[in-house]
Amino acid sequence: MEPLRWRLMALLPLVASFLLFYFNYYFKSSASECSLLPHNHYWIVSKRIVTPKGIISGAVEVNGGNIISVVKEDDWRGNARSKSVLDYGEAVVMPGLIDVHAHLDDPGRTDWEGFPSGTRAAAAGGITTLIDMPLNSFPSTVSEETFKLKLNAAEGRIYVNVGFWGGLVPENAFNASALEGLLRAGVLGLKSFMCPSGINDFPMTNASHIKEGLSSLAKYKRPLLVHAEIPQEPEDYVKGESGADDVRSYSTYLKTRPASWEEAAIRELLAVTIDTRSGGSAEGAHLHVVHLSDARSSLNLIKEAKKRGDSITVETCPHYLAFSAEEIQNGDTRFKCSPPIRDAANKKQLWEALLDGHIDMLSSDHSPSVPELKLFDDGDFLRAWGGISSLQFVLPVTWSFGRNYGVTLEQLVSWWSEKPAKLAGQDLKGAIAPGYHADIVVWDPEEEFDVNDNHPIYLKHPSISAYMGSRLSGKVLATFVTGNLVYEDGKHAPAACGVPILAR
Repeated sequence: MEPLRWRLMALLPLVASFLLFYFNYYFKSSASECSLLPHNHYWIVSKRIVTPKGIISGAVEVNGGNIISVVKEDDWRGNARSKSVLDYGEAVVMPGLIDVHAHLDDPGRTDWEGFPSGTRAAAAGGITTLIDMPLNSFPSTVSEETFKLKLNAAEGRIYVNVGFWGGLVPENAFNASALEGLLRAGVLGLKSFMCPSGINDFPMTNASHIKEGLSSLAKYKRPLLVHAEIPQEPEDYVKGESGADDVRSYSTYLKTRPASWEEAAIRELLAVTIDTRSGGSAEGAHLHVVHLSDARSSLNLIKEAKKRGDSITVETCPHYLAFSAEEIQNGDTRFKCSPPIRDAANKKQLWEALLDGHIDMLSSDHSPSVPELKLFDDGDFLRAWGGISSLQFVLPVTWSFGRNYGVTLEQLVSWWSEKPAKLAGQDLKGAIAPGYHADIVVWDPEEEFDVNDNHPIYLKHPSISAYMGSRLSGKVLATFVTGNLVYEDGKHAPAACGVPILAR
């Protein structure tokens, strides 16, 4: 008996080690606040999985935050065994959306939005990666020091992964060491305005500043995003045929910001993007035109530049595809944005350009504010703050209005995942394929819902959204961020476990 007892005692450390592993894996992981799931190895099953090779019926295996395998039909069943299976039936499973253009206003203006509310809204909308703009926060992100403030503000407060654009402004444009310090710190690229931004510490740039910025970006192979409008008329232009236009009329605002502003800016830009061609002085840099609203002359200029070999892409936004100027009611300043929403014929041309591949991708340009700045009581389009609050709704909006044009699920993935991932330099995002990050949205294209006070809305100020009162199709059921189930059926994971994305 004595030898047996000693042999059993010798096994005690091994048994204790096993029990400790079992406790840590099953109990500690199940208590994780980062995910609504109790484990990190599971299968997502659906009859509609959008992959780079087409839409399949099958399963996606996820482990440790990455996609391990994608299996067609029922071939996954033998491998799953006792592992967790999440069967979503007929719901669509596709890569999470990547929104390359959002203003979260953090730090400094968290009464407008903020990282917690903005990223919770993103998760509820199927967005798994946001790239935050360098302005509307305070201070603006225009230096290595102000970028550190942005990173500190994001720490432990983001529910999806967030990357950051830095700002190109006159004070740093000709200071290569300052720009490179910002790029080395990890911003994914730079952003500039060719018209007044409305933010005092983010002044406008001209073609000379942009040329210098592209030279610095070429070394890092990162993009420059440009708000392409150059004022062609005095800012206080409000005269109409009767002498003075009604400031509550959207047409008044539209006249103060005509399509010629976009065209003038893009003409100047294309004199600079010549340098981005193969063999040019800024080869390796890339120019991206944000929120294009003019589908006529401005778009034609961009199409010609692409044919010549300039490294240039362009985005538009769901609000330009969903609304037209003729529909906007007097005083409804929720719809004010810049560039402005144009007429119905222009909207149709934007859709055609998007479907034909001339517009490369979509972004939200989520630009919130406190309701007071929208001047709802006055309804003054000339003085109200401009910006469309949209972050949670861009997927169902694109789908709801796109169905009239025959939009496919594969096109949604191209516009909202694949091409934005490429612009932001995220090689392991934007597709459901082995080795990619498990950033996934599950949604039901057929389910309709009303955007009203009864619908769970996670934006800080729902009342300012132009989509309030809309009926949309395409309800988001679940959102996975690097394998964590961060949102499902109206419930968020308890903890904000998103991570900052820094350029390498």
